[in-house]
Amino acid sequence: MSETINIKETLKSLGIEEHNSGSSTGNKWFGSTKSISSVSPVDGSQIGTVSITSPEQYEMIMSSASTAFKSWRTLPAPQRGEIVRQFGERLRVLKKPLGELVSYEMGKSLQEGLGEVQEMIDICDFAVGLSRQLHGLTMHSERPGHRMYEQYHPLGTVGIISAFNFPVAVWAWNTALAWICGDVCVWKPSEKTPLCGIACQKIAAAVFAENNLPEGISCLINGDYSVGEFLTKDKRVPLVSATGSTRMGRIVAKTVGERLGKSLLELGGNNAIIVTPDADIKMTVIGAVFGAVGTAGQRCTSTRRLIVHEAVYDTVKTAVLQAYKQLRIGNPLDQNNHVGPLIDKGAVENYQKALKEVVAEGGKIIVEGGVLSGAGYESGCYVKPAIAEANNSFKIVQHETFAPVLYLLKYSGGVQNAIELQNNVAQGLSSAIMTNNLREAEFFLSQSGSDCGIANVNIGTSGAEIGGAFGGEKDTGGGRESGSDAWKIYMRRQTNTINYTSDLPLAQGIKFDL
Repeated sequence: MSETINIKETLKSLGIEEHNSGSSTGNKWFGSTKSISSVSPVDGSQIGTVSITSPEQYEMIMSSASTAFKSWRTLPAPQRGEIVRQFGERLRVLKKPLGELVSYEMGKSLQEGLGEVQEMIDICDFAVGLSRQLHGLTMHSERPGHRMYEQYHPLGTVGIISAFNFPVAVWAWNTALAWICGDVCVWKPSEKTPLCGIACQKIAAAVFAENNLPEGISCLINGDYSVGEFLTKDKRVPLVSATGSTRMGRIVAKTVGERLGKSLLELGGNNAIIVTPDADIKMTVIGAVFGAVGTAGQRCTSTRRLIVHEAVYDTVKTAVLQAYKQLRIGNPLDQNNHVGPLIDKGAVENYQKALKEVVAEGGKIIVEGGVLSGAGYESGCYVKPAIAEANNSFKIVQHETFAPVLYLLKYSGGVQNAIELQNNVAQGLSSAIMTNNLREAEFFLSQSGSDCGIANVNIGTSGAEIGGAFGGEKDTGGGRESGSDAWKIYMRRQTNTINYTSDLPLAQGIKFDL
């Protein structure tokens, strides 16, 4: 078991039991005979079980959500913001146990687990301020005596499908903004981390109940992809926000699109750091190594490719290899360790397959990978972070492997050549350049530079601040969550024209006399 937490006390403080109902409209919970198990990749222990949402339970949940929306949307946005503020305060109180559960159920380091809850707190703070800034736009009418403007209204029920790697933060990114916009939410967390969903629902439900608000503003469903299909196929859900693989995103987009719904997609990344001759090598190593091995390479923003100029290639290669020798792999709840486990044995198989494929395509492994066994590694989910010298055109390099595998690529000539390599993949989430050359940095950020939704200078690809819109282009899905004006996706835009004269002039000067 963990060296630093008592998981039973953690679960108790979050109101989680050995067997948990998996469907909820808030404080009302519904159980079923079928269930999924939560198994920790840290030590292979079963943490608990969660019942699977049945079609009948889903209908009850949707009925509750639809009813709640009618009253929730009429509450002034600043008052909705006050509820979100209280939710953020409750998260502050429960940050430690919730962070511990995230770490133990998902397998990321304890500091990353706590950091993920901090992201939830931060987006609540952001949403509270935003609740007083849901602004529209006033414009001049071409007709005299007319006023024209735009305003935004809540959509209704927002469906949220989240992935295992950020089992609580991504839900909060969506739900905090949706709530202040006047929407209600139905969330299907990953079947690999269902207890994190149970914990968050209990926290939110308590806040809504204390404010005498109706059931249905925050709802929870659980199960595999088939339960997620309840949301994607339901015309009562105008927006589905889905985080996961590109393969999954294509299915969601097609299903939602066929009923003319909206989808917000945050999908795969194949993120690169470009290292030019003018790079600070120390900064480069820190950014590249954390980006590649943080969360055991299971972030959508993880660094997959390191594109290094031939003039500094050997220097960077030596420095990164030396840093990898210092990595400690083990129980993520032990803060002395840098790398924890992969989520399950399926992820381990994908990792092993990637290493075989890069060699088969002509690559060279320069930091050996492998699955760890023995004391402390009983779950079978711990692997060694690996590095391979490769070519950007390799099929496996073009593919996103959700594991700590870093591909080292060499470029020559100007920074344009490196950017071309970086952009020459299907995905377009995060990117970075390491350089002290102003011209290179500005070119990287220009319209001829990175084609990703996130482009950084002298920091890595991994991690993002709440204030900026998060998302990517191409096979990453094109969605934007979190900061900036991402709130607009959760609302419907309406154009209004008011005629305050006694005449009815038509647009474009059209005459229609009776």
